[in-house]
Amino acid sequence: MSKRSKVRVYLTIFVFILAAISYLDRTNISIAGVQLMPEFGISNQELGFIISAFLAGYGLFQIPAGWLAKKYGPRKVLTWGLVWWGVLTAAMTLIVPTMANAFMLLLIVRFLLGVGEAVVYPGSNQFTATWIPTQERGKANGLIFAGTGTGGAVTAPVITWLMTSYGWRESFIVCAIIGLIAALGWYLYARDTPEQHKSVDAAELAHIKAGLTGVKQNVSGVAVPWGRIFGSKDVLLMSFSYFCFCWIAFIFISWFFIYLAQARGLNLKSSAILSMLPFIMMVVGSITGGAIADSLTKSRGARVGRCLFSVLALLLAGAFLIVGSQAPGAILATVLLAMGAGTLYFAQSAYWALAADFGGPHAGVVSGFMNTVGMLGAFLTSSATPWLQNHYGWTSVFFVGAGIALAGALAWLVINPANRVHHEEDEQVMA
Repeated sequence: MSKRSKVRVYLTIFVFILAAISYLDRTNISIAGVQLMPEFGISNQELGFIISAFLAGYGLFQIPAGWLAKKYGPRKVLTWGLVWWGVLTAAMTLIVPTMANAFMLLLIVRFLLGVGEAVVYPGSNQFTATWIPTQERGKANGLIFAGTGTGGAVTAPVITWLMTSYGWRESFIVCAIIGLIAALGWYLYARDTPEQHKSVDAAELAHIKAGLTGVKQNVSGVAVPWGRIFGSKDVLLMSFSYFCFCWIAFIFISWFFIYLAQARGLNLKSSAILSMLPFIMMVVGSITGGAIADSLTKSRGARVGRCLFSVLALLLAGAFLIVGSQAPGAILATVLLAMGAGTLYFAQSAYWALAADFGGPHAGVVSGFMNTVGMLGAFLTSSATPWLQNHYGWTSVFFVGAGIALAGALAWLVINPANRVHHEEDEQVMA
């Protein structure tokens, strides 16, 4: 018997690339901030406001992005997003310090960039809900969210090299071009459903359909059960835990490069090299954690594979944050803190796998809501980190993060992974 096609695998790899590009576009400001701050005469706290402006746009538009992904499909929505990111990233280079209200313009452009990037994960989770069988979602989401670490790891050395060789504006132009090329490639290759893709053979189509959550896939007109989504204890608890996850993750994403330069006294090149390690560990954690979670879910059930495994991941992350922040040397501190980032990302796939399971055909909306709450955590930590650093030192940043990791772990203890917000009878009610 011939082997089935693997289009779902190739598309998952493509979404991984899109996720990496999105993190390149969003984290380049953290590296470029080393040049941008003295050029515009802004402080750590003001850079925090610029970072938070992106997160405000990103977080506020998660639910609309999920609705768009459901209505128009991940092919179009992710293509639109990539074009948007490219244009707004290039627009940053047009702002100069001599402009009136230059700082406000930086805030506005970053906010709008966040609005465009809001489609990344609701769109990718709508893809997952349609293309990826339930038993493969841990691995698929692990690979997709490895894009977070890959994008973050690539950003530091690439942006540092471009910035020191040519300038921060030129580095942003390169980011924009990469995004536009990816937009064209995604639009040409991707399709919204397996049935629409000519390269999907009958064996792969049967495999995908057999492993979906049991609802029909042609449900673009089915009304979104908003009340059940917002009233679900399990969706709310999962979203709160993701708030905690994102708080910790964005300490690394937004501030780790600056932490190494300011707290550990490293130069730009050394900071760029060492700041890659947490992101490399995020990649390892995402892929490994997704595979372990799928294996445990298959053998021991979703309660163990999704929930209890995530409890362990968050507790380990908190412990590494405490120990790493106390390490005497920059290299040891980076290794231990990177272990914290890696163990944190063991849990990443569980959030998005359960969001797809909970939501079924409304996976984009459920994951959009979850990511809205998560981005509130990212927004707060982007401003809270420089505030804590100014008042209590860098160590306090990681101690607070450890406490938040504990809160996120406790939430996982009471989540019921068998919950569903989509019911079969909903398919009879048209929006």
